Amino acid sequence: MFKKFFGVLIALMIFNSAICAAAELVIFHTNDMHSRIQDTDDRSASAGLAEMAAAVKTVKAKNPATLWLDAGDTFHGMPIITISKGESLVPLLNTAGVDAMTAGNHDFNYGSAQLERLAKQLKFPLLDANVVRKSNGKTVFKPYKIFKVNGIKVGVFGLSTPETAYKTNPKNVTDVEFLNPVDVSKEMIKKLRPKCDVLIALMHMGVDASSEFTSERIARETDGIDLIVDGHSHTALPEGIRVKDTLIVQAGYYEHFLGRATIEVENHKIVSKKAELLDSDEIKAICPKPDKQILDELKDVNAKAEKMLNEVVAHSDKQLSSERLLVRRNESELGNLAADSFRWTAKSDIAICNGGGLRADLPAGDVRRRDTMAIFPFGNTLRVAEIKGSVVREMLEHSVEFYPASFGGFLDVSGLTFSYDPSKPGKHRVQDIFVNGQPLDENKTYTIALADFQTAGGDDYTMLKGLKIVGEYGTFDEILADYLNQVGMSGIEVGRIKRLVEVPIPDKE
Repeated sequence: MFKKFFGVLIALMIFNSAICAAAELVIFHTNDMHSRIQDTDDRSASAGLAEMAAAVKTVKAKNPATLWLDAGDTFHGMPIITISKGESLVPLLNTAGVDAMTAGNHDFNYGSAQLERLAKQLKFPLLDANVVRKSNGKTVFKPYKIFKVNGIKVGVFGLSTPETAYKTNPKNVTDVEFLNPVDVSKEMIKKLRPKCDVLIALMHMGVDASSEFTSERIARETDGIDLIVDGHSHTALPEGIRVKDTLIVQAGYYEHFLGRATIEVENHKIVSKKAELLDSDEIKAICPKPDKQILDELKDVNAKAEKMLNEVVAHSDKQLSSERLLVRRNESELGNLAADSFRWTAKSDIAICNGGGLRADLPAGDVRRRDTMAIFPFGNTLRVAEIKGSVVREMLEHSVEFYPASFGGFLDVSGLTFSYDPSKPGKHRVQDIFVNGQPLDENKTYTIALADFQTAGGDDYTMLKGLKIVGEYGTFDEILADYLNQVGMSGIEVGRIKRLVEVPIPDKE
């Protein structure tokens, strides 16, 4: 009997030794879903949450050393989710089998208190090591988790971009503070590196040139992170980016891809790392049938929202694009239409609309509530403020400061025209500003229609904080519908902003 037991014990030791000797860790990753969870979303470019979940579960069944990490901007975006302030997405994510996520800037769009409520309903941790309460300096969410999978210890810590302070409505984050992510990363590395075979930073930071903190900067200024699972800049990195010993991965946006990073571990040491992006066909090749439970839950979510969202609220003469790199770099017809609707509603001298606030196309023909809410998913309301001409100039300089990098704060305008030279230094590019056909008077006070987001300093428009508010109106989706019904789409052609010199566009964007 003893010999038999001893033999089993030896076999188990050999088996465990083999596991530790060589193992494959698979990290599936998503980012910037913005509630695009159906395969019909984004003109059917989205893979679908049910489809991705089925693929991940299939791989997990074969290899227990598999994790699914989400890099944020998940709870906000599409009307079927935003009308519940993100709550209708929680059971879907729980069913999908996500192992951990971090918070993107737009996950704070319902306020930090609501995000805390959502996090408590999740069956997996929302990780964030650099978000602390202003009242006591303590972290709002769990900073990290150590996973033990198939003999491998995997440490994962979360980070949110400090840009959240102004890339959600600042009033949403008045009770929290975003600490320096480089400093926090160094603290997490010191704490977790000795305990883990693999260390992963799950962050909503991005690689945009206009950002102060990027995933590349964090990788450059730290030592010890094996993998960064990134989001925020909506960048598809087919093979990842390598910075020193760190592999940075990001899967684009809107579920166009499911990212997969594969890490080979032998004797608790990493011997290889690779990254790839799976499109819809490759996801279905892993598992052809979508996850049935998620499909059933989606039916319930859609049924509850359908009646309100399907109401026809306006008519459009043509389709207008919201393509990300169009509206964040260039004047657009959709942006002009929005700015015109704001100025018309407010009866102001000028109006502005930030390109980053335009999140879906305007369709031709019947326009339903779901369409206007998808274009303006953030629930912004319109304000009218008094602004000096000198501040108008400063505002326009900030709008084009980062070109040719994409910038969510790029402004479409109504009631004014201007030109700019992107070959000149930032803050010294704008020329020939005219307000309703007259040269800008920097000493004159004008009225401006703009988002509550901007009057709170959103997109780092600090010059717009503290403006005297002289009027407040409804939400952008309502205003756009009213304008289409009563005025239409005439005069929205581009030509209000003139770029005097062309400069090279960044390859990564």
